[in-house]
Amino acid sequence: MEQRVLILAPFGRDADVIAEVLHRDARMCVTCRDADALTAALDAGAGAALIAEEALAGEHASRLFGWLEKQPAWSDFPFILLAASRVGHRSARGLEVLERLGNVVVLERPLNSETLRRAVASSLRARARQYDSRRHLAERIEAQEALVQLNDSLESRIAERTHELASANNRLMMEIHERAKVQAVLVQSQKMEALGQLTGGIAHDFNNLLNVIMVNAELIARVSSDERILGMAATVKRATERGAKLTGQLLTFSRNSNLDLKAVDVVALLQGMRDIITVSLGSSIRYTNAFDGDEMWTQADANQLELAILNLAINARDAMPAGGQLGIRVRARAAPDQTLAAGRYVVVEVADTGSGVPPDVVSRVFDPFFTTKPIGKGTGLGLSQVYGIARQAGGTARLFSEEGAGTTVEIWLPLRKRAAPQAEAASDAEANAVGEKRVLVVEDDGEVRAMLVESLRTLGYTVTEAADGRAGLNRLQDDKPDLLMVDFAMPGMNGIDVIAEARKMREDLPVILATGYADVDISGLAVKRCTILRKPFQLDDLARTVRLGLVA
Repeated sequence: MEQRVLILAPFGRDADVIAEVLHRDARMCVTCRDADALTAALDAGAGAALIAEEALAGEHASRLFGWLEKQPAWSDFPFILLAASRVGHRSARGLEVLERLGNVVVLERPLNSETLRRAVASSLRARARQYDSRRHLAERIEAQEALVQLNDSLESRIAERTHELASANNRLMMEIHERAKVQAVLVQSQKMEALGQLTGGIAHDFNNLLNVIMVNAELIARVSSDERILGMAATVKRATERGAKLTGQLLTFSRNSNLDLKAVDVVALLQGMRDIITVSLGSSIRYTNAFDGDEMWTQADANQLELAILNLAINARDAMPAGGQLGIRVRARAAPDQTLAAGRYVVVEVADTGSGVPPDVVSRVFDPFFTTKPIGKGTGLGLSQVYGIARQAGGTARLFSEEGAGTTVEIWLPLRKRAAPQAEAASDAEANAVGEKRVLVVEDDGEVRAMLVESLRTLGYTVTEAADGRAGLNRLQDDKPDLLMVDFAMPGMNGIDVIAEARKMREDLPVILATGYADVDISGLAVKRCTILRKPFQLDDLARTVRLGLVA
């Protein structure tokens, strides 16, 4: 409104011509029909006014002159008077109009458009400075009033401000403390992630070695009738099974184990564990539990979760040799910080009144193979396995301890709705004899490939082999196998890549993907007839999986 240009030229086409010229400069123009309309527009706000001299003849301008006399002290509204060209002096009436208008520029007609534009721009700048003066005057008055109020209430304002600063300082200290806690948790989480990747890679490679030893021990047992050789083969197999259990613990920590994730009611699970926990603790330790609801569901491996909780209970027992109290509480809580995805979680709190953990040990308790127990009394994988189980289920594990004041371990698991019962899996009976079939094995590890080839031939299949994905695809075209068995972790083209290319060649080809990782995702392949074979496996597992793959 402060940039509007008002035009009062009611006779002829002057108003239209002037508006057209000013529109070239993007001016906002308002044409007024008479002096009364001009005065009303001035009340609404404007930056300048162009008035034809003849429009102020007679008594038409009395209201306009009245408006000018009532201007506030800061205002001296700029007018541009469009006068008729004349020779000689201006009449007394004309001089009176100029006098009463005050801040006026006179332009004689016919008008020069450039002169008109410059005059309007100059008037708008002058009016803008007046508005600035008004604002400065208002700010000065406000400042003076504020200064008076400040002087009247200075003491109380100082006291209030001091209190606010003290409160802000307290909040800042709390935020710094919370930030330090979150940072420590984040650093710990990143360290555990790095350790998980390292141990997962080692365990996966170790699984391949175990698989070769395990299956070859079974093959030796099949072809030999010598009791001494059979005994040695059985010993080798038992040793590899123990090694597989150890790598399973490492893979659990690294979140690459094959957990059987299903809907689990944590409250019911703990109620069912009461007897075994009580017996494990002994009579010198009082055991209590508390649940914040009748049911609390999550997605987890029930067997592994039971082992994790029992492991925590046994650790607590060992920290209380003279007796004490162990409490397990289950409750629902929101994610406390950005180290967990937003949402609600089931939190299993295992708290003891034992000796506690030294501060220099707290940051290492979830590291694999770290233990404070004497040599031979523990592998150091218990707490790391707890951490891995929680992370693989989408949560985490945390430990809080004060030396001499006990320890609390929290297992955080995503809170889920109760799942509908699932139908039982199809029986292996559907995968009976399938006749003589051809199997193509794609595996980069020579020893594992040789073991697979020999095992499959022992099971009665015709087998061809390839050492990498590209060679496997070439053999696929030449050999026309009935089933493709491919390893997941291979250099160059991995198993998923090989399957994707193979599907382009033979859409309905049955496929077995062999892997030691649990987080292999085949959903993006949108494939039918694809079966996962988890390493390490026994000969019976291989036989069953191949039969299922062929008839899927």
